[in-house]
Amino acid sequence: MEVTEKRLPRSRLTAALLAALIAPAAGGAFAQDAAPAQPQPASDTPTDIDSVTVVGSRIKRAQIEGPAPVTVISRDDIDKQGFQTVSDMLSSLTQNTTNSFTGDLAVNGFTPNAQVVNLRNLGPGYTLVLVNGRRIADYPQPYNSDRSSVNVGAIPSSIIERVEVLAGGASAIYGSDAVAGVVNIVTRTNFDGNLLRGTVGTTGAGGGDSVNLEYSGGRVGDNWSLTYALQYNYNEPIFAAQRDFMDDLRDGPRGNRVGPSLSLVAIDLLNRNRAAYYPGDAVCDRFGFSPYLSATRGQICGSYDSVASQSISNKREATSGYAYGTYDFSNGIQGWASLMLNNSESTSSSGTEFWGTGGDPFLPASFYFDEGLGTYVQLQRVLTPKEVGGNTAVVTKYKEKSYDFATGLRGDFGDRFDWDLSASYGRYDYKSDSPRLLAQSVHDYFLGPQTIDDYGYAHHTLNLDRWHTPLTPEQYRAMSTRVINKGYTSSAQANFVVSGDLFELPAGPIGFAGTMEFGRQTIDLKSDPRTDPSRTPDASTPYNLVSSGNIKGERDRYAIGAEFRVPLLDTLSAQLAGRYDKYDDITEVDGAFTYGLGLEFRPIERLLLRANYSTSFRAPDMPLVFAQGVASFAGIVDYYGCRAGGDTVTECRANNHPSQYQTLNQTVGNPDLQEEKGKSLTAGFVLDLIEGMSMSVDYYKITLDDQATRLSLDYILQNEANCRIGTLPDGSPIPQGQSSAFCQDILSRVTRQVAPGNPNGRVVNVRAGYINASRSENTGIDATWRYRFDTDRWGNFDFNLAYSLSLGEKYKQFEEDDLIDYRDRLDNDNQRSRVRGSVTWEKGDWTTTVFGQRLGSAPNEAEAAGRDAVTGVYYGARLQPYMLYNLSVEKKFGENMEAAFIVNNVLDNTHRKDPSNTAYPFFNPFIGADPYGRAFFLRLSYKF
Repeated sequence: MEVTEKRLPRSRLTAALLAALIAPAAGGAFAQDAAPAQPQPASDTPTDIDSVTVVGSRIKRAQIEGPAPVTVISRDDIDKQGFQTVSDMLSSLTQNTTNSFTGDLAVNGFTPNAQVVNLRNLGPGYTLVLVNGRRIADYPQPYNSDRSSVNVGAIPSSIIERVEVLAGGASAIYGSDAVAGVVNIVTRTNFDGNLLRGTVGTTGAGGGDSVNLEYSGGRVGDNWSLTYALQYNYNEPIFAAQRDFMDDLRDGPRGNRVGPSLSLVAIDLLNRNRAAYYPGDAVCDRFGFSPYLSATRGQICGSYDSVASQSISNKREATSGYAYGTYDFSNGIQGWASLMLNNSESTSSSGTEFWGTGGDPFLPASFYFDEGLGTYVQLQRVLTPKEVGGNTAVVTKYKEKSYDFATGLRGDFGDRFDWDLSASYGRYDYKSDSPRLLAQSVHDYFLGPQTIDDYGYAHHTLNLDRWHTPLTPEQYRAMSTRVINKGYTSSAQANFVVSGDLFELPAGPIGFAGTMEFGRQTIDLKSDPRTDPSRTPDASTPYNLVSSGNIKGERDRYAIGAEFRVPLLDTLSAQLAGRYDKYDDITEVDGAFTYGLGLEFRPIERLLLRANYSTSFRAPDMPLVFAQGVASFAGIVDYYGCRAGGDTVTECRANNHPSQYQTLNQTVGNPDLQEEKGKSLTAGFVLDLIEGMSMSVDYYKITLDDQATRLSLDYILQNEANCRIGTLPDGSPIPQGQSSAFCQDILSRVTRQVAPGNPNGRVVNVRAGYINASRSENTGIDATWRYRFDTDRWGNFDFNLAYSLSLGEKYKQFEEDDLIDYRDRLDNDNQRSRVRGSVTWEKGDWTTTVFGQRLGSAPNEAEAAGRDAVTGVYYGARLQPYMLYNLSVEKKFGENMEAAFIVNNVLDNTHRKDPSNTAYPFFNPFIGADPYGRAFFLRLSYKF
């Protein structure tokens, strides 16, 4: 179909950009790999090109720029900017106001083997991730225990042609989840030829060696095409011991003035929590621990370097495959099919294990009365790597398999309307295998026979010989087990899309797209039944591990939608979209209608003014609905015990205050949750400044109401203290009253147990839940600038810059709360600004790219300016911006061979220094950090 400037006005730069994107469809040899998705030099000659579909609309068009801003990053961009995976690239987007959560740095978290996308920091589930415009199966293990997400780390880089990012609401086009934006990963098609690529890498500080092997190929016939790819990659783990800034507790801002961790200690609960006895220097040395005289604990035996045995980057080995084929029938209909497979095995390690009376299910409390020591004690014993058999002896193993199959037919009605009928099915299987001590075995080994006194407390005599003697690896294996969690998710859908021009108006044809969809999602996650906290403990019960719950459910969805692109004038067009989604599940969602309205105004050829308003919705995450008792241990502040003892809330929150400890919390799904409702507004302009130079500026505002929120432990415990005492922290009466239904509900959520020396009791369980209550409102500005120019003497230059600035981050958890702007608050870790940019220089057979990103300032750990009580060092309330730079140099050797040398994190900037962060690892990895440090990669490519 020929598109002329008169029918669809566009800037020359935009036309050239789209021409570069769709050039591979012509089927030339190696076209997919060679054609960059970036603007080419502007030309005075009009460019007539075929229309394509780009994320944000199902109407085919001959322009990338539309009423809503879209970022397009090609495979060539990813390579030049130094990214080894698509998840690394996505985490650098300026639309992320915080670093995307990568589980490698949280080995004890719920998703320690997944990478997610988190636009606008609304949460990964609020960004819809598509592959070729289709949904894929969610990651089976819920993000942060209860949220759905897509593991983009499971998508092999070898199959990617480009990534399209729409930052803004798009439920009127794509349905639920498209609240903060849409990420559409477009795979390769019509590849003709063969390409071998190999990449090897390592880190400057040690560990993290990697190998990535790719084979891509394809054939194109008269009426058929076939594209295929195979990929193998291996990543060696990195341990904290391999980084000199996180291999010892003395690496922090207080240096040698800190004490070791409590590694072999009995705490006397009746003597101000001081050590009940000291085993002696010889015993400390036997374990490799250090003797230390603590001002608060007395003489103790502890370790400075037990933290070093944990992994900070997972070991990974993955194999993936991909195939895409088309066949043109004689009647003009084309059939197509695609298959994507991924199989991976990974490991992460918390480094060692520990045992103590806290979390011991065979004790009626977290302490006992020791007949030999003559007092109530709490025990803690950290097992050294030597005792368990080395760092790799206590790894958690992950086996994950995923596949996605899609097929369909496409054709046209009388050269006027295109249609596409497709069906797909995807599944993601997950299994984790974790080491754990057997609670009864280790309990009996150290404590022996038990008696219960009249007050219900246990009496034991600690076996000091065993307490003072390191275990052998054989003994450890005899009193340990492996905990197995496994499950799967699936996504099935059928889709019919028709698009084309309805009829002509004076300014051009009305574009139309209509869609009908059916979708089914399932989740079936089974935790090891021995970790169920309601189960009666027995010899098989693991120590200090609770269930992440069983989650099982199914959801069907039916949808119908339509879009119209109406040229009102030669310079003005409107885009309208509406969609209705009907849900068939146990929630209260039922149905949801969303709509969108976009405007494009081109007063002159080089200027586009645009605006887009849309409504969005999000069905409750399936884990929020179908969870059957998610449980975990979490650190809390016991506000009631603290305030009842005469301390202020500020003192309660101070480091190492006795009111801070760990407790069990449990959460159950809520089938009464309703959909979350959102509104999204973007408005801005795109301007071609001069030949080859363009810029864009867009304002955005995303509002979300009725967000499903979990009552935080801090919220419950603060209000428990208010309800028990009858006043707020400032001394004023609580507004609800102590006998209110609110207070009765809050008090029912907290279970306390009276402990020696603690008449107010110790919190042993907090029951949380989900409600539709919170509201958020995010506003900001996105801007881009690009300039490409060619010279005969010095080569070609390409400058690319993107900038995002947050103007407001307002949030409230309950309707009666005030809507508070957290943008400048010191308890908000999000960066207020982000910048990413690159400079590429091409001359002859050489191409050099420098890529950089800057994350704006962030609050320090103390959330206030101050002076450290130990070192006397003064620190400001905010940390300086964080910057990373990558460098790549490519050289072509003839038509078929190419080599590239890449250095990531050139300046070896591992993290922001924070004098107020005195807890290991002494920096916040999620406000911008790269503890892996400088890395080197060598890539060779051969075409044949």
